[in-house]
Amino acid sequence: MLSAQEAAKIYHTNYVRNARAVGVLWTVFTITFAVITVVVFIQPYWIGDSVHTPQAGYFGLFHYCIGNALTSELVCKGSALDFGSIPSGAFKTAMFFVGISMLLVVSSIVCFSLFFFCNAGSVYKICAWMQLASSTCMVIGCMIYPDGWDSEQVKRMCGQRTDKYTLGNCTVRWAYILAIISIMDSLILSMVAFSLGSRQDKLLPEDFQVEGKGTIYVSQKLHPTDFVDPLTVPVAPP
Repeated sequence: MLSAQEAAKIYHTNYVRNARAVGVLWTVFTITFAVITVVVFIQPYWIGDSVHTPQAGYFGLFHYCIGNALTSELVCKGSALDFGSIPSGAFKTAMFFVGISMLLVVSSIVCFSLFFFCNAGSVYKICAWMQLASSTCMVIGCMIYPDGWDSEQVKRMCGQRTDKYTLGNCTVRWAYILAIISIMDSLILSMVAFSLGSRQDKLLPEDFQVEGKGTIYVSQKLHPTDFVDPLTVPVAPP
């Protein structure tokens, strides 16, 4: 049977190992989320043509292509650096919020370097707030984007039945769907980061206390890199 000192040592070791494993997974998925937001921002496949549209083409946040009725060639326009080339004010606003979302999650990755200089719990919480703000901006961008479907360029491709939040003959493409999925991804990542931050603040959830022939107390708050030395645990006299 394990002594109380050995039990405390094993508990602490397993707790640290599990927290580090979750932290590694969180880091990997955060980098994946950053890649997704960059792809969503750049790719012009938010909405596109179908078999029923009068013109071929597709639209993104700022870049779009519409087919020429005579030559069937796609004519592409729009640039993130030229607001005048974006066909709708709603598209401009959506681009702004999705761009902020992208910058926030990329900034959270840059904050990983703070683990070498600052308390790990504080860094996790900073990243968590950034990811939560990123998710909020992505929600706003996805909600505003359909407000621009009544623009002349979209109607030219999707038909005159197209209106705000009514896509007419066009269809939603994969980039828009990926943006919606990324919202849930960001929310989950922020919750995990908040949880990791709380674990780092107090590595042992409660003061370890075993009552027996003698009473053993471990009441000292531990740093994530600290280890419990059984020889230093104060033992109450019998």
